[in-house]
Amino acid sequence: MMKRYSTILFFALTVFTANLQAQTYTLVWSDEFDSAAVNTNEWVYEVNGDGGGNNELQYYTSRTQNSSVAAGVFTMKALKEFYLNKSYTSARLHTKKSWQYGKIEARMKLPYGKGIWPAFWMLGSNINSVGWPSCGEIDIMEMIGGPTTASGGDGRVFGTAHWNAGGHASYGLSYALASGKLSDDYHLYTIVWDATKIVWYIDNAFYCIISTTPAALSAFRAPYFIILNLAVGGNWPGSPDGTTVFPQTMDVDYVRVYQNIPTGVKENIAAPNECTLGQNYPNPFNPTTMIQYSVSEHLPGSQNREGVEVQLKVYDVLGNEIAVLVNEHKMPGNYSVQFNAASLPGGIYFYRLQSGAFVSVKKMQLIK
Repeated sequence: MMKRYSTILFFALTVFTANLQAQTYTLVWSDEFDSAAVNTNEWVYEVNGDGGGNNELQYYTSRTQNSSVAAGVFTMKALKEFYLNKSYTSARLHTKKSWQYGKIEARMKLPYGKGIWPAFWMLGSNINSVGWPSCGEIDIMEMIGGPTTASGGDGRVFGTAHWNAGGHASYGLSYALASGKLSDDYHLYTIVWDATKIVWYIDNAFYCIISTTPAALSAFRAPYFIILNLAVGGNWPGSPDGTTVFPQTMDVDYVRVYQNIPTGVKENIAAPNECTLGQNYPNPFNPTTMIQYSVSEHLPGSQNREGVEVQLKVYDVLGNEIAVLVNEHKMPGNYSVQFNAASLPGGIYFYRLQSGAFVSVKKMQLIK
């Protein structure tokens, strides 16, 4: 959360090579907040009125007035009160553990209102030795309260990465609800992070991606710890005004960290006379696209009257199966099938053709 938007890198969306490995994720750490208080073996309270590097207005405390656990929910509370020369109090915590790569997510109900700034984010574990922004920063979720517009508000979430490129550099995008506020209900905020990219989601809907392969972004190939905080005021949201209601709360149902195990979905180079999988057209598309493929006459069993078994499936970037387009025996020949994605959120998807030992995967982009 030490930030403001600065340099936006145009290369950030140029990711995903031809090879694809779907991942199955194993839960390696979580806090379900099912105890009577914050587990201080896992979390550290940050107690200060330093302004978070952003001229924030609150004093962060470890008091139960500003954070508590009840009925499986961790609640952070921002209060309007005079405390140690500050006009507001709130809470900020970070994990004692750090992780390099994985799926990191939290299910939360956010606060609202002008000048309110909740965040679920990560900092490089080497911050004390290299400083910010050289340590790198991954903002999994930020919201700046107020009326929802193209630049923020109670219904818009931001995902951003920050690093040092001879000075502070950042890249990020946002996602706005179709209606309502993020305080109306719980939402799931997620990143999927590996050695080449970071991908952001809200409620499993993709909305931002950055390639971290350039040398300048090497900070994102190192361990990070997790931070939860509820700020009041600061350089980005500005100060609360007469419309801002206090207290404001951020409710956290859980925080979970998963790490991945490779599975068998990956691109293979086709041997001569094997099947082919064409690039979908149009690509990008909305809402339908056509996928062409061929079945080789040289595959074992292709000459019998039933043909060979063919599967054509669609996956999201997490490796979850989205649709089965073909799952039947086919005789040798050329085929096409239409994929209708009207019910899916925009983002990157992959389609995978398998027949016998032949496997081919290609990428497609749904624009909404």
